Amino acid sequence: MISYSSKYRTSRTEIMDDFNLQGVEMQELLTDLKRVNKMLGGNAITLKGINELLKGPHTNNTLTIIDIGCGDGEMLRQCAQWAHKKDVNVSLIGIDANAHILKEAEKRSEEIKNTTFKVVNVFAEKEILPEFDIALCTLFLHHFKEPQIEDLLNRLTRKAKVGVVINDLHRSFWAFWFFRLYGLLFLKSRIARHDGLVSVARGFKRKELMRISEKIKGVHQLKWKWAFRYQWIIRVIK
Repeated sequence: MISYSSKYRTSRTEIMDDFNLQGVEMQELLTDLKRVNKMLGGNAITLKGINELLKGPHTNNTLTIIDIGCGDGEMLRQCAQWAHKKDVNVSLIGIDANAHILKEAEKRSEEIKNTTFKVVNVFAEKEILPEFDIALCTLFLHHFKEPQIEDLLNRLTRKAKVGVVINDLHRSFWAFWFFRLYGLLFLKSRIARHDGLVSVARGFKRKELMRISEKIKGVHQLKWKWAFRYQWIIRVIK
């Protein structure tokens, strides 16, 4: 039984955290995740964060964006569409520890120019991140404990030329029950229904993100967004 706590982030793991997840179950999960983001507008939060970062100075003619925990590459495909509309030259790099899901990402992104995918466990292989301007963490940080999050964000902000955009879940009673009902109505896969609830229970209170931000160098902007998301933008200071 998956439960919600106002005081604590759950330590339960998601099925999709298994780097060997593949096959039909993986396909069904990816389809459900795409449906969730399309219906609830989740990817738009990240794109608006990129727009916000680009209000400041940046000198490169080509903007390099890396997506940490990119899954099947859907966020990068959205970035490619955004760049086309904005007439921005981009180089897009997807990072994930699951080699199976990256094969699917490559297949689904065949028609997207200047997009590459790399199998990297960002916690086990700390020194091999490519050069980049902006890093994206969309529904990624809640998979980890605070010390790991602090370590990753410190490494990203040291390496980023512009900043980091984080899009993650607000842990609340209403979010938990909203996603329970949403899953019953719209999600077809067992994994998506299970992991959706665990994700909310592993999400963040505002004060928890603020506590983490105090240990990360940069200019921070944290806003609540529908549906039960936090948009956290970190502009780097060099």
